[in-house]
Amino acid sequence: MKNLIFNTLVLNTLLLSGISVLAQNPLITDQFTADPSARVFNGKIYVYPSHDIVPPEGEGRADWFNMEDYHVFSSEDLTNWTDHGVILDQKDVPWADPKAYSMWAPDAIEKDGKYYFYFPTRQKTAKDGEAGFSIGVGIADQPEGPFVPQERSIEGVGGIDPNVFIDADGQAYLYWSRDKIYGAKLKDNMLELASEPMIFEVPKKGHIEGPWLFERNGTYYLTYPHVANNTERLEYATSDNPMGPFVHRGVIMDESPTGVWTNHHSIVEYKDQWYLFYHHADYSPDFDKLRSIRADSLFFEPDGSIRKVEPTFRGVGVIKATDKIQIDRFSSKSKEASMAFNDPEKTFDGWHIILNEPGSWVRFNSVELEDGLGMLNLRLAAETEGTLEVRLGAEDGQLLAEIEFSETSGFKNEKFSIQKLKPGVRDLFLILRKGKLKVDWLQFE
Repeated sequence: MKNLIFNTLVLNTLLLSGISVLAQNPLITDQFTADPSARVFNGKIYVYPSHDIVPPEGEGRADWFNMEDYHVFSSEDLTNWTDHGVILDQKDVPWADPKAYSMWAPDAIEKDGKYYFYFPTRQKTAKDGEAGFSIGVGIADQPEGPFVPQERSIEGVGGIDPNVFIDADGQAYLYWSRDKIYGAKLKDNMLELASEPMIFEVPKKGHIEGPWLFERNGTYYLTYPHVANNTERLEYATSDNPMGPFVHRGVIMDESPTGVWTNHHSIVEYKDQWYLFYHHADYSPDFDKLRSIRADSLFFEPDGSIRKVEPTFRGVGVIKATDKIQIDRFSSKSKEASMAFNDPEKTFDGWHIILNEPGSWVRFNSVELEDGLGMLNLRLAAETEGTLEVRLGAEDGQLLAEIEFSETSGFKNEKFSIQKLKPGVRDLFLILRKGKLKVDWLQFE
């Protein structure tokens, strides 16, 4: 299974690097990505994740996390993502072990027209464990890189998961983890500590890592993954100072329902909406060291507390009706509806939705309709003949089409007439009235 995934990953990366792809959750559909750090630069959102791979035979650790380089992805609409290719490789870092495969969770920030990329990896003389990790900096003139690494790592910083924050007064801070969360001020050059590291012990028990600090309305939010039970959940604490003290406030996202052990995240405001970026292991359900980044909307209560985020397949962004709508990336579904891989041996081929009981339904929100669209393309497979309704807004909303389908010998593309559409952003509902049906995608024209 892992060899098949690796071959597909290499081929897709070579073919698709530098072009745009359309995605819901997971956001990136041609390679494994984890630990997303999301930033807004020049009116776009950029995501700097780590890059999970299956290493070449005899290298890395087959049963562990393996990352040899970093990509950066950008989007203006949170739906169409551009891969800008490799921005830094382990073999190009002067102080790093070029065979460590330990280019773990990074972060990036802009200051005075320069872009600073912070990353952890193992020193050439490193020992086992997080104590062998140092944090380095690469510099570029644009957010897409490539980033030129400094000759040495940051003195006085040992650990993983760097996060950098610049306050309104221009003071920069660096946060990282090594069993606990650490923080210190940075000098103006963004390359050296300007204060002794402090330890933030929130919570006091259980494994903690992956700090991400942001400010909203004068409150500083320190967010982090924490193993309170068996796997990581996302929690947060707040303070009126970026160096604390911080008071634990609650849980942002519960443990993954799929059992993936890690969850590493970032939180960012983009176009007046806050978003949580995180990862699960959607494309590798049997091996949680090959992960995939996701995003969902995040909301605050009037008192500033964070409303708990439920992970969705739909994710964020508005989808054009004339694009292929992957209905398996649903917003919600009935309990009778289910989903499955199109090909379990080629997981990047995605999923389809299964409707096998009358009354089962699936909802896909935020579809941008255009005036005059009157045809619906469906990729479907039917075990029996039956009837499918397509409605707008609700299960009993405006009926666009009542589709009579016949038994098929596998997936096929079929075209159906529908009522002419009026422009607007609406939710789509597919409701099975009779028969057994699988749907991969739909598209209006």
